[in-house]
Amino acid sequence: MSDWRARASRAGKWPLRPSGHPRGGDPDPAPERSMDPWNDTEPPREPLERSLVDAAVYRGGRRLDVPADLAEIYARLPGEPGTMAWIGLYRPSPEQLGQAAERFGLHELALEDAIVAHQRPKLERYGTTLFVVLRSARYLDETEEVDFGEIHIFVGPEFVLTVRHSQAPDLGAVRKRLENDRDLLALGPEAVLYAILDAVVDGYAPVVAGLQNDIDEIESEVFGGDPNVSRRIYALSREVVDFQRATRPLLTIMRGLEAGFAKYGTSEELQRYLRDVADHATTVAERVDGFRQMLGDILTVNATLVTQAQNEEMKALAEAGHAQNNEIKKISSWAAILFAPTLIGTVYGMNFDHMPELHWTLGYPFAVALMALVCVSLYVVFKHRDWL
Repeated sequence: MSDWRARASRAGKWPLRPSGHPRGGDPDPAPERSMDPWNDTEPPREPLERSLVDAAVYRGGRRLDVPADLAEIYARLPGEPGTMAWIGLYRPSPEQLGQAAERFGLHELALEDAIVAHQRPKLERYGTTLFVVLRSARYLDETEEVDFGEIHIFVGPEFVLTVRHSQAPDLGAVRKRLENDRDLLALGPEAVLYAILDAVVDGYAPVVAGLQNDIDEIESEVFGGDPNVSRRIYALSREVVDFQRATRPLLTIMRGLEAGFAKYGTSEELQRYLRDVADHATTVAERVDGFRQMLGDILTVNATLVTQAQNEEMKALAEAGHAQNNEIKKISSWAAILFAPTLIGTVYGMNFDHMPELHWTLGYPFAVALMALVCVSLYVVFKHRDWL
């Protein structure tokens, strides 16, 4: 068993029979599950022969008769100039990828990545074969989430092999577009790579529009004082970060392709197409970078507005407390003023034989004058202290 098969087996992607051979010739192998979290809800993979989505041999931009299986495709590749095979696989088994690896001479490291999946976007060259990993994206507006797909592309002098572990992206439209543009398809395998890159990058536009729309809504909610907007900002920021991880490496991929134009003899027409994709990818990456910065600024502004609102509430509470204290002071002052004559009147109103000034002619005026004096004194004191 080769090294890449051994590693795939240890990774749990290729169960072995006691004989040491994969699957032991089972006609319907167990479903191959990707490590990608977005595949958790997908139905199990169809039997081995159904993982072949589409396959064809092209010569001079024209599709030849549809082969019955991969073995016939391999036989249709005589190595004549202008002849290439385009094979599309959906969640294939390691056995099926192993057959393609032996026929096209795929490097074991790239093959291991294609089997395990869950790779970052990248471009690697193994001799005359390009290995490209791309991540497609679509925006789910209902949940404000970015749903990602992953595609692995092997590009050789006479073949293109695409491996998908998720339902997106659907390459049927890409194949149809190229088959309707024979001049472009006649440019060879790199034209197929360009078309896939173009489709993936064009698929980013609705995601950018969806994110922009949600950011605009968040700005309105922030200045509208929505108390739940912080959670939405944080959740959308995570989606933007994930989207950035899918789009930012595209710039490196496009630079790598451009660096090989002269060395690998890429036609001028195809160079123009690829540079156009690079421009679109740069625009998307810059927009996504701006989204991340914008959300960070919005979160800061929201925190500032929340702090200001809290300060206003504290100020209002302090003012209310101050006004309440003033009212309490007034009530307490008048209570004290009224308590003094009540106390004097109570003392002079007691029925005791031995009471001061009981038979004094000036007793009543004296008591009244004493009450007035105490009340005026207390009023002057409280007024001086701003209690009244």
